[in-house]
Amino acid sequence: MAAGSRYGVTLKQLRELMENKELEGVQKVQDFGGVHEIARKLNTSEAAGLSGEKSDLEHRQDVFGSNTIPPKPPKTFLQLVWEALQDVTLIILQVAAVVSLALSFYKPPKGGGDIEEEEHSTDWIEGLAILLAVVIVVLVTAFNDWSKEKQFRGLQDRIEGEQTFSVIRSNTMTQVQVGEIVVGDIISVKYGDLLPADGLVMQSNDLKVDESSLTGESDQVKKGVACDPMVLSGTHIMEGSGKVLVTAVGVNSQAGIIFTLLGAAAEEIDEVEKKKKKVDVEEGVGNAHPNHTLPNSTPGKGGVPDSPEREIGGECGDEEKSVLQAKLTNLAIQIGYGGMAVSLITVIILSIRFSVDEFYYNGSDWNLYYINYYVKFVIIGVTVLVVAVPEGLPLAVTLSLAYSVKKMMADNNLVRHLDACETMGNATTICSDKTGTLTTNRMTVVQAYVCSHHYQPNRQDLPKIRDLPQHVGVLITQGIAVNSSYSSDVKSSAEPSGLPTQIGNKTECAMLGFVIDLGVDYRQLRKDMPDTRFKKVYTFNSARKSMSTIIPLDNGGFRVYTKGASEIVMKKCSFLVGEGGKIEAFTTAHQDRLVSTVIEPMAKDGLRTISIAYRDFVPGKADKNQVHYDSSTGDPNFENMGEDNVIANMTCFCVVGIEDPVRDEVPEAIKQCQRAGITVRMVTGDNINTARAIATKCGIIKPGDNYLVLDGKEFNKRVRDPHTNEIRQDLLDKVWPRLRVLARSQPIDKYTLVKGIIDSNISAGREVVAVTGDGTNDAPALKKADVGFAMGIAGTDVAKEASDIILTDDNFTSIVKAVMWGRNVYDSIAKFLQFQLTVNIVAVIVAFIGACAIQDSPLKAVQMLWVNLIMDTLASLALATELPTPDLLLRKPYGRTSPLISPTMAKNILGQGLYQLVVVFGIMFFGEKMFDIDNGRGAGLREPPSVHFTMIFNAFVMMTLFNEINARKIHGQRNVFLGFFSNPIYYVIWIATFISQIVIIEFGGIAFSTTSLNVEQWTWCILFGVGVLLWQQVVTTFPTSFFGRKMEVGANPPEPLSPNLDGDSVPSYPHSRSHQNPIVNRSGQILWIRGLTRLQTQLRVIRAFKSTLEDMEEKRSCHSMHSVRSTRSYLTRPTSDISYIDDDEKWKAKGSAVSSNGHYIRAQHDPRS
Repeated sequence: MAAGSRYGVTLKQLRELMENKELEGVQKVQDFGGVHEIARKLNTSEAAGLSGEKSDLEHRQDVFGSNTIPPKPPKTFLQLVWEALQDVTLIILQVAAVVSLALSFYKPPKGGGDIEEEEHSTDWIEGLAILLAVVIVVLVTAFNDWSKEKQFRGLQDRIEGEQTFSVIRSNTMTQVQVGEIVVGDIISVKYGDLLPADGLVMQSNDLKVDESSLTGESDQVKKGVACDPMVLSGTHIMEGSGKVLVTAVGVNSQAGIIFTLLGAAAEEIDEVEKKKKKVDVEEGVGNAHPNHTLPNSTPGKGGVPDSPEREIGGECGDEEKSVLQAKLTNLAIQIGYGGMAVSLITVIILSIRFSVDEFYYNGSDWNLYYINYYVKFVIIGVTVLVVAVPEGLPLAVTLSLAYSVKKMMADNNLVRHLDACETMGNATTICSDKTGTLTTNRMTVVQAYVCSHHYQPNRQDLPKIRDLPQHVGVLITQGIAVNSSYSSDVKSSAEPSGLPTQIGNKTECAMLGFVIDLGVDYRQLRKDMPDTRFKKVYTFNSARKSMSTIIPLDNGGFRVYTKGASEIVMKKCSFLVGEGGKIEAFTTAHQDRLVSTVIEPMAKDGLRTISIAYRDFVPGKADKNQVHYDSSTGDPNFENMGEDNVIANMTCFCVVGIEDPVRDEVPEAIKQCQRAGITVRMVTGDNINTARAIATKCGIIKPGDNYLVLDGKEFNKRVRDPHTNEIRQDLLDKVWPRLRVLARSQPIDKYTLVKGIIDSNISAGREVVAVTGDGTNDAPALKKADVGFAMGIAGTDVAKEASDIILTDDNFTSIVKAVMWGRNVYDSIAKFLQFQLTVNIVAVIVAFIGACAIQDSPLKAVQMLWVNLIMDTLASLALATELPTPDLLLRKPYGRTSPLISPTMAKNILGQGLYQLVVVFGIMFFGEKMFDIDNGRGAGLREPPSVHFTMIFNAFVMMTLFNEINARKIHGQRNVFLGFFSNPIYYVIWIATFISQIVIIEFGGIAFSTTSLNVEQWTWCILFGVGVLLWQQVVTTFPTSFFGRKMEVGANPPEPLSPNLDGDSVPSYPHSRSHQNPIVNRSGQILWIRGLTRLQTQLRVIRAFKSTLEDMEEKRSCHSMHSVRSTRSYLTRPTSDISYIDDDEKWKAKGSAVSSNGHYIRAQHDPRS
């Protein structure tokens, strides 16, 4: 017996069924007997859903598949090792090591004798030591990548477990993990949802879907049993609500089929990407990524339309670089050029000097033996360049971001785009929602106006059902219970003193709580009027700011219930239920009086006001507030009548005031922002009086501070050209600096404000704007902002996908923590730069002067590897894991044009560099006299290590190690030990490095070109190191003003790179053309490639961690069909990218008409935000 025989329909039939659409789809469903018959064949109860029994669910997964798509297998450790080996630095070192090894075994014609042979026999150790160092670096890099991927897969699984969807099982609405949804389930869909599976619409309340992710068509598609019942996974519900019978999941869904087909294509794209990565020089753009554009591709963050440059794979949006990346790019270019110049000069000077001395003055003849010297000179040149470029910088950036992201998770910030982490540290403006972010989102009805009586001021003063006329009680309880999403629910707390749990839309929960306070069970009212009996629903959206439901009356006819923002609903009312429940005419004068005596006082108390009204359509005799229709011609055709005619001449019967208290911690958090130089603006859909009251409580505005509080209409009036109605930047610039509250705003108003602030040039530096949003229509503003925060609890899937960071607790204080972490990232990298550049400057000058003065580098290649690769790695880990302190919020943002290396840092770098150079050169030229040791200068090519040069190396490392303590402070603080023991990672690494240095000196031998030192020599080296701390006090005392702005580095973002370097095509480098001198030619090529590669690697590594996070996000999305990305974006972008919704132009063209509707479900800017 076939496994699936218990079902009346097969997997193949369901797959083929879902390939149809519109009227053809309707016909195919009818061929099966209709959607209800398909549900019966799948053994699904329309009312109760599936039973939820484990055996039944497992059997359905066996027959129809599970709702997952297998993720791409992770890279093996060996693959990661191979990738690490591709680094040009390591390749150069390997080549140098192999040449060194070959020459060590080569017996030159010149020179002989037993001594030469003995010395020659130990020379292979240096080459082998370099190779061993390369192996260690490769293994450490591969292990870091492997552990990083493992960490993110763990994060992926954690997020996966948190994704749920509303499913009806056992006659109860439950939240089920998306991966556990099976064929036959009945899911409840609503505005803002991302569909987790394919299905057939069983019931539709004005359901409209955005299918652009699958079809490329941006128009919303109306869905219903009679018009187009097929809904597909990965598409967004843009309006309405309904119930859907799941018919295909996972790889059998339409999106899953495409993903399966894309498997091979994705591998091909990966191969192309790998080839391109070998030759491209990445620019490090903010949230944009290399784009393989096809006709329907979506733009990057910011809604920038695809340009021709993008279509050939280029990324030209220099303005989209994050602040830190732009400055690092500038610094990397400056250091790269400097390092290349110094190293090239070093090789040339060494080669010329040796050639002149040996062949001109000594008159020697050419012999192959001399190749040893030239190879040594090239190795010294490469070594100088290796030291010149801060190798640890990319690692420091990566570690700092990785560490911060991990810690930010604990602070309720889920970072989706890594560069947002540090960009947030430079934020100058935060445009925040009100509801749930500044307030608790725990709403309660505390005042009501019913039958001409204002029940105030507290919840205890509200009426009971017995206090109201009977028909008014029915209107209020039914008007609230029925005219709301049935997924909104209030559950009693398990503890007697506990607060009830609010599920779903908080405003609706508050009103349902009011019904409970009246003494009525709203659940029974819903059972008496199930949503299957609804005639029509006008779901909530930000354009309507109201919701209406048409239900049948028991004695014939229909009733329309409407609730929404008071001023909106009242304009549609012609009647009012007055004293004793009598119907009165609701004149304009009466409306004005009600506004001034009831609604405005409520709003000034910080309450959100909601009005409720009704209208009856009756077949019989109609009262003055009712509408008669002829029953002989059938029921009224509400579709043809049009919404404006249906929702008109209503009868208002209740106004409620809903309290949403300001979070206790918010006023202090806003004070912190203001102290930190960040302006907080509130953008809300509430009326202007409520918004002003809440803003005053939060501390956003204060009485008499002359800041602007505008509503949406007034805002548009001020910023639009009176003749063309277009937004004008000059008009916006007159408004936004003083604007603090924008009330009754549409999503397009939020977008206009954000774009206007970002595009403004009136500030000294461009404003860095962070924005919060929760609704589908907030997506354009979230994308346009430098950092977009989506609400993790109340936010829709669309908003989350457009965001950079998700607030898992919807709390404003978490944004302040993000600012602190962002500033900490910036400071951590600045600390590392201060430390690293001191090391580099000293090492480069020592190597250069040493090469010119004594024809040798006092620091050997292996010693350089220890200092440059090992110590850099440890130092970056130590300095990148410093925890943020509240002091970070006591300064202004750095801004886009402030220097990466400030005058104070430059003073520290040069001051410490001077001290270390004096010590090193003192030992180099006078060490044999000072310490009574043998002179190590002028040693032969194969001389054993000397105490003299070992002391130089040891003193240099000791000074570097103690300067790492100084580097913890970058703002001129004197107490460099403050907080030293607060970071165990730091002091453990410091001590471990110290011990490692002792081992290297005492036991390194020929491998590290060292020899053992005695106690006196060790004491001198450590004293030179401690002197760094004492010298820092002198440096701190020196006035910074002496340095001025001339010492600032990285002050401005670099000029855009040339088109060749911007694109993915192979750039032609004029510097790498052939030269006459073969030595200079080889050195020039190595140095030029080296410099470009370090620039490329710094930018790539900064993005590598980001890409991994986004890659994990993508893989998680594939793994769970709940977050299926747009298929179009899979075709047009690499997997590390995040798909975005329509660009600015489409948004502008659609305007408010695109607003995404919901069944009064926590939409972004409603009377509830």
